[in-house]
Amino acid sequence: MDKPTHIEVPVDSYEYAPVAGIKPLRTAIANLYNTLYRKGMKSQYTWENVCVTPGGRAGLTRVAAAIGHVHVGYFLPEYTAYEQMLSVFKKFVPIPTTLDEENRYHIDPATIRKEISNRGLGLIVASNPRNPTGQVIEDGELRQLVHIAKERRTTLVMDEFYSAYIYSHEQEKNGRCVSITEFVDDVDKDPIIIIDGLTKNFRLPGWRICWVVGPKSVVSSMQSAGSFLEGGANHPLQLAAIPLLDPAKYIIEAAALQKHFRAKRDFVLKRLEEIGFNIRVKPDATFYVWLDLKELNHPVDVGLIFFEECLKEKV
Repeated sequence: MDKPTHIEVPVDSYEYAPVAGIKPLRTAIANLYNTLYRKGMKSQYTWENVCVTPGGRAGLTRVAAAIGHVHVGYFLPEYTAYEQMLSVFKKFVPIPTTLDEENRYHIDPATIRKEISNRGLGLIVASNPRNPTGQVIEDGELRQLVHIAKERRTTLVMDEFYSAYIYSHEQEKNGRCVSITEFVDDVDKDPIIIIDGLTKNFRLPGWRICWVVGPKSVVSSMQSAGSFLEGGANHPLQLAAIPLLDPAKYIIEAAALQKHFRAKRDFVLKRLEEIGFNIRVKPDATFYVWLDLKELNHPVDVGLIFFEECLKEKV
């Protein structure tokens, strides 16, 4: 899909956009999820289930501001912004769960059920596909997570920014994306919230157009929170984002992305192995490789020093 190089800026877009985003964009986002993941289902997302935010971190922050005093579970290794966010909101009690290499850093539904019961978790935050391990939760396990969240009355927040970066299927199935919204029964009652945007799947991070999809009551609370947190997303770019979210175009874009990044992944893994890296858990998604440096010579077996040496070599 060709990215816009010129954007219309109508006079009315000089004004602030609504804090939760303009209705046409919110409608387009709801339609995208209904078309890709909820065909034939009675409960459908509407524009009122969508909140547009100026970036993914803003989305996370709005969700956090809308949630009450709870114990919050998250996983390690994980996207570092979660830990930063949880440290800012003092009403949260952050509770990390370490994932094992032996289990491919996999989020197991049985483990989540146990963590909720034993630690009294009221909220769980997780990326899927997984940043930075490159793993992905799919199909039946996503269905189990929805069931557990409903049964235990625990809100599940899924960061789906890499929903198109999956390579666990055969190439002829390119264009297939993943979202827990496929397994939500009632969009207004099930405690499932997802965050996504143009940042990764469209490679448009500079636009800062992202969204949160969830129950109407949560979206309403996030609108109130956004009014004092950051005020909302850029108005002209919200208008420019609408045609990008046509479901047919989205699938074509995802297929091209998967073909391109699968080839990149395969090349990088091959070269890393050729120069001596032992990749124990190969990525099935995202554009990350989770590496163990312990077998390298000292001092480059230390993460920060390895990073600094990569900078010197302009890697």
